[in-house]
Amino acid sequence: MGINWSNILTLHNLSNVLDILVVWILIYELFMLLKGTRSIQLLRGIVVLVIAKVLSWYLGLTMTSWILDQVINWGVIGCIVIFQPEIRRGLEKLGQQSVFKQSQQANARTEKVIKALDGAIQYLSKRRIGALIAIQMKTGLEEWIEKGIALDADVSSELLINIFIPNTPLHDGAVIIKDDRIAAANAYLPPSDSKLIPRELGTRHRAAVGLSEVTDAITIVVSEETGEVSFTQNNELLRGMSQEDYLKYLRSHLLKPSQKKTWHGEVHDFFAKLMGGGK
Repeated sequence: MGINWSNILTLHNLSNVLDILVVWILIYELFMLLKGTRSIQLLRGIVVLVIAKVLSWYLGLTMTSWILDQVINWGVIGCIVIFQPEIRRGLEKLGQQSVFKQSQQANARTEKVIKALDGAIQYLSKRRIGALIAIQMKTGLEEWIEKGIALDADVSSELLINIFIPNTPLHDGAVIIKDDRIAAANAYLPPSDSKLIPRELGTRHRAAVGLSEVTDAITIVVSEETGEVSFTQNNELLRGMSQEDYLKYLRSHLLKPSQKKTWHGEVHDFFAKLMGGGK
Protein backbone atom coordinates (compact mmCIF):
# COMPACT_ATOMS: atom_id res chain seq x y z
CA MET A 1 0.00 0.00 0.00
CA GLY A 2 1.70 3.17 -1.20
CA ILE A 3 1.77 6.58 0.41
CA ASN A 4 -0.89 8.96 -0.83
CA TRP A 5 1.27 12.09 -1.31
CA SER A 6 -1.71 14.09 -2.55
CA ASN A 7 -3.23 13.94 0.93
CA ILE A 8 0.03 14.94 2.59
CA LEU A 9 1.20 17.69 0.25
CA THR A 10 -1.86 19.86 0.65
CA LEU A 11 -1.77 23.66 0.76
CA HIS A 12 -2.88 23.55 4.42
CA ASN A 13 -0.05 21.22 5.45
CA LEU A 14 2.57 23.16 3.50
CA SER A 15 1.44 26.43 5.10
CA ASN A 16 1.73 24.80 8.54
CA VAL A 17 5.29 23.66 7.78
CA LEU A 18 6.18 27.15 6.54
CA ASP A 19 4.62 28.67 9.67
CA ILE A 20 6.69 26.44 11.95
CA LEU A 21 9.84 27.15 9.93
CA VAL A 22 9.35 30.94 10.21
CA VAL A 23 8.81 30.69 13.98
CA TRP A 24 11.98 28.63 14.42
CA ILE A 25 13.97 31.11 12.34
CA LEU A 26 12.70 33.98 14.50
CA ILE A 27 13.59 32.07 17.69
CA TYR A 28 17.05 31.29 16.31
CA GLU A 29 17.70 34.91 15.32
CA LEU A 30 16.52 36.09 18.76
CA PHE A 31 18.86 33.64 20.45
CA MET A 32 21.82 34.71 18.28
CA LEU A 33 21.04 38.37 19.03
CA LEU A 34 21.04 37.74 22.79
CA LYS A 35 23.82 35.16 22.91
CA GLY A 36 26.96 36.58 24.45
CA THR A 37 25.03 39.24 26.37
CA ARG A 38 23.81 39.37 29.96
CA SER A 39 20.23 39.32 28.66
CA ILE A 40 20.54 35.61 27.86
CA GLN A 41 20.28 34.93 31.61
CA LEU A 42 17.01 36.87 31.75
CA LEU A 43 15.72 34.92 28.75
CA ARG A 44 16.40 31.68 30.61
CA GLY A 45 14.46 33.04 33.58
CA ILE A 46 11.49 33.73 31.32
CA VAL A 47 11.62 30.14 30.00
CA VAL A 48 11.59 28.84 33.58
CA LEU A 49 8.49 30.97 34.36
CA VAL A 50 6.67 29.62 31.29
CA ILE A 51 7.50 26.04 32.25
CA ALA A 52 6.33 26.68 35.82
CA LYS A 53 3.06 28.12 34.46
CA VAL A 54 2.41 25.02 32.35
CA LEU A 55 3.17 22.70 35.26
CA SER A 56 0.95 24.65 37.67
CA TRP A 57 -1.93 24.51 35.18
CA TYR A 58 -1.41 20.78 34.58
CA LEU A 59 -1.23 19.99 38.33
CA GLY A 60 -4.23 22.16 39.15
CA LEU A 61 -2.35 24.64 41.36
CA THR A 62 -4.90 27.43 41.04
CA MET A 63 -3.23 30.05 43.24
CA THR A 64 0.23 29.44 41.82
CA SER A 65 -1.16 29.56 38.28
CA TRP A 66 -2.93 32.88 38.98
CA ILE A 67 0.26 34.46 40.42
CA LEU A 68 2.30 33.31 37.46
CA ASP A 69 -0.36 34.72 35.11
CA GLN A 70 0.09 38.14 36.71
CA VAL A 71 3.88 37.90 36.55
CA ILE A 72 3.78 36.94 32.87
CA ASN A 73 1.19 39.61 31.97
CA TRP A 74 3.18 42.42 33.61
CA GLY A 75 6.42 40.83 32.49
CA VAL A 76 5.69 41.77 28.86
CA ILE A 77 6.15 45.44 29.75
CA GLY A 78 9.19 44.57 31.83
CA CYS A 79 10.75 42.70 28.91
CA ILE A 80 10.41 45.74 26.66
CA VAL A 81 12.35 47.78 29.23
CA ILE A 82 14.93 45.08 30.01
CA PHE A 83 15.61 44.11 26.40
CA GLN A 84 15.54 47.69 25.10
CA PRO A 85 19.26 47.67 24.07
CA GLU A 86 18.83 44.38 22.18
CA ILE A 87 15.62 45.58 20.51
CA ARG A 88 17.39 48.78 19.42
CA ARG A 89 20.36 46.84 18.03
CA GLY A 90 18.04 44.48 16.18
CA LEU A 91 16.10 47.33 14.58
CA GLU A 92 19.33 49.13 13.69
CA LYS A 93 20.65 45.96 12.08
CA LEU A 94 17.42 45.53 10.14
CA GLY A 95 17.52 49.16 9.00
CA GLN A 96 21.10 48.85 7.84
CA GLN A 97 20.22 45.98 5.50
CA SER A 98 19.17 48.21 2.65
CA VAL A 99 17.98 46.53 -0.51
CA PHE A 100 20.57 48.55 -2.40
CA LYS A 101 23.50 47.27 -0.34
CA GLN A 102 25.66 44.83 -2.25
CA SER A 103 28.16 42.29 -1.02
CA GLN A 104 30.97 43.96 -2.99
CA GLN A 105 30.58 47.15 -0.98
CA ALA A 106 30.62 45.19 2.28
CA ASN A 107 33.71 43.28 1.15
CA ALA A 108 35.48 46.52 0.24
CA ARG A 109 35.01 47.82 3.79
CA THR A 110 36.07 44.50 5.28
CA GLU A 111 39.16 44.39 3.07
CA LYS A 112 40.21 47.79 4.46
CA VAL A 113 39.84 46.38 7.97
CA ILE A 114 41.96 43.35 7.05
CA LYS A 115 44.70 45.58 5.63
CA ALA A 116 44.60 47.74 8.77
CA LEU A 117 44.90 44.63 10.94
CA ASP A 118 47.79 43.39 8.80
CA GLY A 119 49.68 46.66 9.18
CA ALA A 120 49.18 46.69 12.94
CA ILE A 121 50.07 43.01 13.37
CA GLN A 122 53.30 43.39 11.39
CA TYR A 123 54.35 46.48 13.35
CA LEU A 124 53.52 45.00 16.76
CA SER A 125 54.99 41.59 15.99
CA LYS A 126 58.34 42.91 14.81
CA ARG A 127 58.69 45.06 17.93
CA ARG A 128 57.28 42.40 20.27
CA ILE A 129 54.46 44.56 21.54
CA GLY A 130 51.67 42.47 23.03
CA ALA A 131 48.19 42.81 21.55
CA LEU A 132 44.76 41.21 21.84
CA ILE A 133 42.10 41.87 19.19
CA ALA A 134 38.67 40.18 19.02
CA ILE A 135 36.49 40.31 15.90
CA GLN A 136 32.79 39.71 16.43
CA MET A 137 31.23 37.13 14.13
CA LYS A 138 27.65 35.87 14.66
CA THR A 139 27.69 35.71 18.46
CA GLY A 140 27.27 39.10 20.13
CA LEU A 141 30.14 40.44 22.24
CA GLU A 142 28.10 43.19 23.92
CA GLU A 143 28.80 41.83 27.39
CA TRP A 144 32.51 42.55 26.97
CA ILE A 145 32.07 45.68 24.87
CA GLU A 146 30.02 47.25 27.67
CA LYS A 147 32.78 46.50 30.19
CA GLY A 148 35.47 48.12 28.02
CA ILE A 149 36.07 51.70 26.91
CA ALA A 150 33.66 52.58 24.10
CA LEU A 151 35.34 53.99 20.98
CA ASP A 152 33.14 53.46 17.89
CA ALA A 153 36.05 54.35 15.61
CA ASP A 154 37.22 53.40 12.13
CA VAL A 155 39.72 50.55 12.10
CA SER A 156 43.19 51.80 11.18
CA SER A 157 46.63 50.33 11.76
CA GLU A 158 47.77 53.61 13.35
CA LEU A 159 44.98 53.59 15.93
CA LEU A 160 45.51 49.91 16.77
CA ILE A 161 49.25 50.45 17.20
CA ASN A 162 48.72 53.47 19.46
CA ILE A 163 46.25 51.54 21.61
CA PHE A 164 48.74 48.75 22.35
CA ILE A 165 51.82 50.88 22.93
CA PRO A 166 52.94 50.02 26.50
CA ASN A 167 52.02 52.38 29.36
CA THR A 168 49.22 54.05 27.41
CA PRO A 169 45.74 54.22 29.03
CA LEU A 170 44.16 51.59 26.75
CA HIS A 171 47.00 49.12 26.18
CA ASP A 172 45.70 46.56 28.71
CA GLY A 173 42.82 44.32 27.74
CA ALA A 174 41.44 43.69 24.27
CA VAL A 175 40.23 45.70 21.31
CA ILE A 176 36.85 44.48 20.04
CA ILE A 177 35.91 45.00 16.40
CA LYS A 178 32.23 44.88 15.48
CA ASP A 179 30.68 45.61 12.09
CA ASP A 180 34.06 46.73 10.67
CA ARG A 181 34.54 49.31 13.44
CA ILE A 182 36.43 49.40 16.72
CA ALA A 183 33.62 49.10 19.25
CA ALA A 184 35.73 49.14 22.40
CA ALA A 185 39.24 48.94 23.83
CA ASN A 186 40.56 47.98 27.26
CA ALA A 187 37.98 45.15 27.34
CA TYR A 188 38.71 42.18 29.58
CA LEU A 189 37.85 38.79 28.09
CA PRO A 190 37.00 35.65 30.09
CA PRO A 191 40.22 33.66 30.74
CA SER A 192 40.25 29.93 30.01
CA ASP A 193 41.01 27.35 32.69
CA SER A 194 41.92 24.71 30.10
CA LYS A 195 44.87 22.51 31.04
CA LEU A 196 45.65 22.04 27.34
CA ILE A 197 47.03 25.57 26.95
CA PRO A 198 50.87 25.44 26.98
CA ARG A 199 52.38 26.84 30.16
CA GLU A 200 54.59 29.29 28.30
CA LEU A 201 51.52 31.19 27.04
CA GLY A 202 50.34 34.14 29.11
CA THR A 203 47.10 35.85 30.03
CA ARG A 204 46.42 37.20 26.53
CA HIS A 205 46.38 33.69 25.06
CA ARG A 206 44.21 32.40 27.91
CA ALA A 207 41.77 35.26 27.38
CA ALA A 208 41.66 34.55 23.63
CA VAL A 209 41.01 30.84 24.19
CA GLY A 210 38.43 31.71 26.87
CA LEU A 211 36.48 33.87 24.44
CA SER A 212 36.63 31.13 21.81
CA GLU A 213 35.04 28.72 24.30
CA VAL A 214 31.88 30.80 24.65
CA THR A 215 31.60 32.65 21.31
CA ASP A 216 32.54 32.22 17.63
CA ALA A 217 34.67 35.39 17.58
CA ILE A 218 38.06 35.44 15.84
CA THR A 219 40.70 36.60 18.33
CA ILE A 220 44.20 37.71 17.35
CA VAL A 221 47.07 37.54 19.84
CA VAL A 222 50.52 39.06 19.40
CA SER A 223 53.00 37.75 21.98
CA GLU A 224 55.14 40.35 23.69
CA GLU A 225 57.72 37.64 24.51
CA THR A 226 58.32 36.26 21.02
CA GLY A 227 56.25 38.41 18.61
CA GLU A 228 54.42 35.23 17.57
CA VAL A 229 50.99 35.73 16.00
CA SER A 230 48.21 33.38 17.14
CA PHE A 231 44.53 33.08 16.27
CA THR A 232 41.70 31.49 18.23
CA GLN A 233 38.19 30.58 17.13
CA ASN A 234 35.69 27.93 18.17
CA ASN A 235 37.95 26.64 20.96
CA GLU A 236 40.89 26.20 18.58
CA LEU A 237 44.30 27.83 19.05
CA LEU A 238 46.38 28.41 15.90
CA ARG A 239 49.96 29.37 16.75
CA GLY A 240 52.83 30.68 14.66
CA MET A 241 50.66 32.22 11.95
CA SER A 242 52.66 33.74 9.11
CA GLN A 243 51.44 36.85 7.29
CA GLU A 244 50.23 34.71 4.41
CA ASP A 245 48.47 32.33 6.80
CA TYR A 246 46.52 34.89 8.77
CA LEU A 247 45.57 36.99 5.73
CA LYS A 248 44.16 33.88 4.07
CA TYR A 249 42.34 32.98 7.29
CA LEU A 250 40.80 36.44 7.73
CA ARG A 251 39.68 36.72 4.10
CA SER A 252 38.13 33.24 4.12
CA HIS A 253 36.16 33.96 7.30
CA LEU A 254 35.28 37.65 6.91
CA LEU A 255 34.71 38.23 3.20
CA LYS A 256 31.43 37.23 1.60
CA PRO A 257 31.51 35.19 -1.64
CA SER A 258 31.48 37.87 -4.34
CA GLN A 259 30.27 35.52 -7.05
CA LYS A 260 26.96 35.00 -5.27
CA LYS A 261 24.45 37.79 -5.14
CA THR A 262 22.60 38.37 -1.92
CA TRP A 263 18.82 38.76 -1.96
CA HIS A 264 19.46 42.49 -1.54
CA GLY A 265 21.38 42.46 -4.81
CA GLU A 266 18.66 40.50 -6.60
CA VAL A 267 16.01 43.01 -5.50
CA HIS A 268 18.27 45.89 -6.54
CA ASP A 269 18.78 44.37 -10.02
CA PHE A 270 15.03 43.77 -10.40
CA PHE A 271 14.15 47.41 -9.66
CA ALA A 272 17.07 48.62 -11.80
CA LYS A 273 15.72 46.69 -14.78
CA LEU A 274 12.18 47.86 -14.03
CA MET A 275 13.19 51.52 -13.88
CA GLY A 276 15.43 51.12 -16.92
CA GLY A 277 12.69 49.67 -19.07
CA GLY A 278 14.20 46.16 -19.06
CA LYS A 279 17.49 47.22 -20.60
